[in-house]
Amino acid sequence: MAKKTKTSSSLDKLPVNTHIAGAGLVEDQHITDTLETNFMPYAMSVIMSRAIPEIDGFKPSHRKLLYTMYKKGLLNGPRTKSANIVGETMKLNPHGDSAIYETMVYLSRGYSALLHPYVDSKGNFGRQYSTDMEYAASRYTEAKLESFATELFRDIDKDTVDFVDNYDSTMKEPTLLPVTFPSVLVNNNLGIAVGMASNICSFNLREICETTIALMKDPDHDVSSTLLAPDFPGGGRIVYQRDSMEKIYETGRGSVKIRSVWSYDKSANCIDITEIPYTTTVESIISKLVDLVKSGKIREISDVRNEIGLDGLKITIDLKRGVDPDRLMTRLYSMTPLEDSFSCNFNVLIAGVPRVLGVRELLNEWTAFRTECVRRRVYYDLSKARDKLHLLKGLEKILLDIDKAIKIVRQTEEEREVVPNLMIGFGIDEIQAEYVAEIKLRHLNREYILKRTNEIDDLQKNIIDMEDILKSPSRVKSIIIDELRDVSKKYGKPRNSELIYASDIDEYTKIEEEVPDYPCTLFFAAEGYFKKITPQSLRMSNAHKLKEGDSITQTIETTNNRDLLFFTDKATVYKAKVSDFPDTKASVMGEYAAAKLGFDEGENSKYMVVTSDYSGYMIFLFENGKAAKIELSAYATKTNRRKLIGAYSDKSPLVAVVYLPEDRELLLTSSSGRMLLVHTGALSVKSTRSTIGVQAMTLKARHRLIKAEIYTDDMLAKPNRYRTKKLPAAGAMPAVEDIGEQLTLD
Repeated sequence: MAKKTKTSSSLDKLPVNTHIAGAGLVEDQHITDTLETNFMPYAMSVIMSRAIPEIDGFKPSHRKLLYTMYKKGLLNGPRTKSANIVGETMKLNPHGDSAIYETMVYLSRGYSALLHPYVDSKGNFGRQYSTDMEYAASRYTEAKLESFATELFRDIDKDTVDFVDNYDSTMKEPTLLPVTFPSVLVNNNLGIAVGMASNICSFNLREICETTIALMKDPDHDVSSTLLAPDFPGGGRIVYQRDSMEKIYETGRGSVKIRSVWSYDKSANCIDITEIPYTTTVESIISKLVDLVKSGKIREISDVRNEIGLDGLKITIDLKRGVDPDRLMTRLYSMTPLEDSFSCNFNVLIAGVPRVLGVRELLNEWTAFRTECVRRRVYYDLSKARDKLHLLKGLEKILLDIDKAIKIVRQTEEEREVVPNLMIGFGIDEIQAEYVAEIKLRHLNREYILKRTNEIDDLQKNIIDMEDILKSPSRVKSIIIDELRDVSKKYGKPRNSELIYASDIDEYTKIEEEVPDYPCTLFFAAEGYFKKITPQSLRMSNAHKLKEGDSITQTIETTNNRDLLFFTDKATVYKAKVSDFPDTKASVMGEYAAAKLGFDEGENSKYMVVTSDYSGYMIFLFENGKAAKIELSAYATKTNRRKLIGAYSDKSPLVAVVYLPEDRELLLTSSSGRMLLVHTGALSVKSTRSTIGVQAMTLKARHRLIKAEIYTDDMLAKPNRYRTKKLPAAGAMPAVEDIGEQLTLD
């Protein structure tokens, strides 16, 4: 047998009485301090540096990728392997190659997620509308920048935006891109931060440019007159409602309803769906259709196929013979993601602060940002022009005597004295003299110098013009407007998403399947068993089979197409149809309502109501002597809800439930033996189902209401003895003639 060896740790080697500092101590720390020192910096980092887009329309990951591609010369050059771009981008974005590549996929033309893609892709980049079509690895695909991306980087090298160090301070990157159009609203953008999110829909480029120009000319311009509605890459039909659209434009929040585009192929008897809402996928639509067919809720479909191919998206729905495609699609819109909503949340970082802005405010913020970019560009060009003019004026003085300049250079013994001697000889400053000294020997001729000095007049005019631009906000505004018009003309295209007006849509209203209507008698037992028996069957046998000790409590003659309401002892009502229950015979026990309708454990039926129009009243009587009168219509619902909680008050135990088509008298009996006739017309109707009601019968201490029933003329010999003009009332002890089964004492 192998000998076991005992392993020892460093703690085993310590002496028995060794004291470890801080061991076993518990340090109290306020949760507010923990949040402030640990959680809040993380949350702010996610909000500021990861999830929320800025006014240029980009999140940091987008901006870093696009700027890397720009610096690699991929704006005009050939495509390169995506893996190369991902590797270069890691110099700015250290979050891993997979995250960077996913960002590239999202921005690409192949993925089809953007209205105006920024990345010209080659290879399999997947599809936004399909979860099964995954993109290929970065080593297999190629990419470059789209020509449209030119508008992102125009004049970026002219100090139009600020640059900061990257994460290891080895290179610079822009804090924003000097976009020449409001890209923040032209392409979709989704971001989920800590405690907040952003979900910006895309708008048509032409409409955005036109709206921005109109707002710059007139701050009170009606945005909805030029910006019709969002425009999505996948098309679809937008259900246009001006009120809801104006709410989005004003607040930056709201939802846009999008419908799929379909056509009917009569020869093949099938529906072809070619455009779906941006918010869903082909797989989720097909899955929902299959579930509906399997559950029997949709019976008109024989097959569903995913036929995505080279021509793009296509879902084919084969129909059974005789199906109306228009009616079916109306139903499918209401039951599947073929109609879906895009929830707008225009949350954007403005000067480092997240703000939810409407379209007008967003465009105004972009205009302010772009104005600053243009001013910085003009100031940069002005500085360069002034420097050049200064040099040319020095060169102009050399023109007066070129031979003198050559002589000064030749006769100067030391190189360091050349510039000072030129300064003295021609009365120019050091910068001008340095420029003259660096002129090549071949350029020291009158023709070259004359050509250069002829530029002085043009430069002076340009400088005056640029100075005027910086002084004139209207001229800056004109430059921005001209650039917007140029972008709209070059890259604008017709809308993808067609508009349809909500008023023109036939909304689906569920048509109940035709239920055969015939007379029947319903029997409800105290133990909760239910029977539906036809008159013919009842004539053959009316001897009921019941559970031992059970009895029939309700017998109602009605028809097969009525509604049923079962009130339980848990203040709940369950709804069903008479037709939900099969016809049966008196000789069987019937169906157990609790099992049929899915009662909660330990829940029992108290009362059954049959109705078709929900007219009449429900009267609930409680042990504390209170009575609640509620219109039966309070239990009618527009949807097919099967369970309603809070059907009545549970503050006091329920004694009886009564349904009355119209007001009549009830006979109440207390545990003291007193009886009271109450006319329900004296009870006020309550609008809340869970109301505690009003006091109907006053009770002495330790007594309670024990019985309530609908009064009939043969029940009491002296009914006036128990009637009262006012409620509540104590009632009266029964007369000798009325003592009998009416009196029940505990």
